[in-house]
Amino acid sequence: MKQIITASHKNNTALSITIIGVLFFIFGFVTWLNGTLIPFLKISCELNNSQAYMVTLAFYISYFVMALPSSWVLKKTGFKGGMALGLLVMAIGSLIFLPAAYTRTYGLFLIGLFLQGTGLTILQTASNPYVIILGPLESAAKRISIMGICNKIAGVISPLILGAIVLKNIDPLKEKLLNISDSVEKNLLLNELASRVILPYIIMAIALIFLAALVKSSPLPDIDTEKEESHNNESTANKSSIFQFPHLLLGFFAIYFYVGAEVISGDTIILYGQSQGIAMEVARTFTSYTLVAMVIGYILSIALIPKFIKQDKALLFSAILGLAFSFSAIFTKGFTSVLFIALLGFANAVMWPAIWPLAINGLGKFTKTGSAILIMGIIGGATLPLLYGRLADISFIGSQQAYWILIPCYLFILFYAVKGHKIRT
Repeated sequence: MKQIITASHKNNTALSITIIGVLFFIFGFVTWLNGTLIPFLKISCELNNSQAYMVTLAFYISYFVMALPSSWVLKKTGFKGGMALGLLVMAIGSLIFLPAAYTRTYGLFLIGLFLQGTGLTILQTASNPYVIILGPLESAAKRISIMGICNKIAGVISPLILGAIVLKNIDPLKEKLLNISDSVEKNLLLNELASRVILPYIIMAIALIFLAALVKSSPLPDIDTEKEESHNNESTANKSSIFQFPHLLLGFFAIYFYVGAEVISGDTIILYGQSQGIAMEVARTFTSYTLVAMVIGYILSIALIPKFIKQDKALLFSAILGLAFSFSAIFTKGFTSVLFIALLGFANAVMWPAIWPLAINGLGKFTKTGSAILIMGIIGGATLPLLYGRLADISFIGSQQAYWILIPCYLFILFYAVKGHKIRT
């Protein structure tokens, strides 16, 4: 897929990639806070597992609801303007955490998460195809992997920072809450706990507003995906609808199952560690284990794709690893089982970089809409963890056996790697 970019814009490619890398860092920092927020809100808002995993529903459902509107916004604002707008929307979502914490209102927390997800939807709808368009298609997975490293390094850092603030001394506090009969004293402790998120989210809002201004004034080139080289016109000349690209629609489902599996592996691991008898002071770092595994996977993919292995083969290998680690987590116990959940980060690392270029290949003038369709697939992060939480709350299933939900996810990704991305009619 070749796009028309002026010579002056080509000279800015390295700077453009750097700016997009900063944005991917922001994606990761905000997204992977959810793994810490889930146990934090479960305690401070007195929730069960199913209710706590509404965090992922509120955050990721925004991708499905707002993806197509985001495509429309990008047509009006261009890529750069859309990115700045997305950052501002995320800042508003962060500020909503203030009244949510002061009143300890779970619904307000969910609204703030939904707005953060909405801002990220606009950003991702713009930035993912942007990274693909800025260079040759055959090395797109490598460029997205570089972005993934920025994303996941932020994901390693963010739960450590937020966890150290909001989950500090949480085990003694939980014990104290269990032994308190006075409701007034209990509410005072819970209010103090909820207030721990106020300062971090004020700082986040300020940083996001600053970045929005920076992006708006940056030299990022505007890329017109409506214009194509003559040989690309042949592939889309007889297409009148985005639904005439089956490899894209199957790519939507591949993204759906991949994101669901990734969010389950990152956002359930803290509570799962606790269910295996591991103290919260240790378990609160487990999300970072998953992200470290992903960073290692991204580094390997940069070294190997496309020089030694093609994108579809890397996806195939990753799906097989996902199945192997899932079965291992289900059939082992304690820290070993938790470690296999963390290792799913390694299996998941190359999936987003590989699925995107395979699914978006050959869309031409449908690129923005196709990108929005793929972004809608992120709803997997809303629905599948919630289903996991409901299964975990069933006494005869529990947290460990609920991980059977991962098996069909990786089986579909395996199908897409082998055959699904090749179906064009």
